[in-house]
Amino acid sequence: MPKNMPINMSKAPTNTRNLTRWLQQSTLALAVATTMVAGINIATVPSAEAAVTTADFSSLVQQVTPAVARVNVTKTVSEAELAKAQTAELLRKFFGDRLRIPDQAATPAIEHAYGTAFFVTADGYMLTNHHVVAGADKISVTLNDRTELDATLVGSDERSDVAVLKVTGRQFPSLPIGDSNALKVGEPVLAIGSPFGFDYSASAGIVSAKSRNFSRETSVPFIQTDVALNPGNSGGPLFNQRGEVIGINSRIFSGTGGYMGLSFSIPIDAAMDIYEQLKNNGEVARAYLGIYPQDIDRNLAEAYNLSRPQGALLTRVSPDSPAQKAGLKSGDIILKYNDIQIVEASDLLNLINRARPNDTFRVQIQRDGKQSIVTGKLSNASNDIQSQSSAQQTNGISLGLALRNLTPEEQRELASDNKTGVLVTAIEPTGLAARSGILAGDVITNLHQKPIKTVNDFSSAVSLLPKKGVVTLEMMRQGIPGIIGLRIE
Repeated sequence: MPKNMPINMSKAPTNTRNLTRWLQQSTLALAVATTMVAGINIATVPSAEAAVTTADFSSLVQQVTPAVARVNVTKTVSEAELAKAQTAELLRKFFGDRLRIPDQAATPAIEHAYGTAFFVTADGYMLTNHHVVAGADKISVTLNDRTELDATLVGSDERSDVAVLKVTGRQFPSLPIGDSNALKVGEPVLAIGSPFGFDYSASAGIVSAKSRNFSRETSVPFIQTDVALNPGNSGGPLFNQRGEVIGINSRIFSGTGGYMGLSFSIPIDAAMDIYEQLKNNGEVARAYLGIYPQDIDRNLAEAYNLSRPQGALLTRVSPDSPAQKAGLKSGDIILKYNDIQIVEASDLLNLINRARPNDTFRVQIQRDGKQSIVTGKLSNASNDIQSQSSAQQTNGISLGLALRNLTPEEQRELASDNKTGVLVTAIEPTGLAARSGILAGDVITNLHQKPIKTVNDFSSAVSLLPKKGVVTLEMMRQGIPGIIGLRIE
């Protein structure tokens, strides 16, 4: 994509009067129509073609700021890890495998990070992002009056990027929770956070789109806005004009690391569901249907005799899954899920992600040109993506990868080769796993002569690894088995 999008001036009129009128119309067309906070007059520019309004969020900022806090995170990083991340790879580019870095004393170094959080209850429960507090040794929050409080991590969920903190105290200024489902594209919104450490910075914009999905590894339909967010805004609240929280600021789309006009927030409806589960159960239970849906384009709509591109086309149904038990088949088109219209495949995935295990479902499908109703009951999803960091910390070995357990269908595919394993979901570019040739998507089946069935098995195997030397790692890549010599340094 081009970095800059120039304004097309090819149609600008040359006549002076027409040019003035064209500029006025263009300005009105580019202006963002917003609504003022209740109780404040709206300044409008009368026009036969457009009406421009200006939102003043000053009163709202004063009202909600006391409930927003900066999150201070402290992580312990060993000197060996710092050297590896900062110098080892650079030196290897010049000296290759001949380079041998001498052992160093594992003197701990302290890494500081920050983000934003906000109160959702008066007794000290707060919401922030998982990635803000992941791997933290110590968490504290700084309130707007400069009071600093130690915070306890109640629970954290990587797939939704939601984390729950708790501070000791009473009568904190909690924020009202809004309805993110009622949010409209074009509606004005406000964010407050600590971008680059500048506390309590406010930025405003509009909702650009809803229900944005990035991958199957995320389980929430993000709210897209043009609100300026930067590192440090993560975990902060996104407000509507009434001062209600309708989202948690989570990520930006950027090629530079800074704001480039696209920001994404977790809908507060989904976040509060995760909050309740983490607070009450310490973990998040997710439902499983066992389908692989895709969008329907114009050509598929014509091929399946649909009036327009709509619904979710099932390209695969997992064996012994709730979907198969209910009678769903590959090639079915799901038009409605629990009486809710399905326009895109992401609509269906979002509904399933918000459901709970053992919930019943009722889907309207089209099969062979005929429509029918299918009912069934959801089951428990497989364990979420997990990092093997806990095992790394027990014996000081960090392989630099993240894993998750296989789904039942993935397990059955490996069963034909008498194998079990765990899926590699991410690789640190400078870690031991990356240097050994392990790739995201590989399935690790054996480590150091220990069969691997679950992430816990892998963590146990890592804790038994020698601190120096070469161990074997067996894996499957695109259905082909292989063995890697993993050098531990």
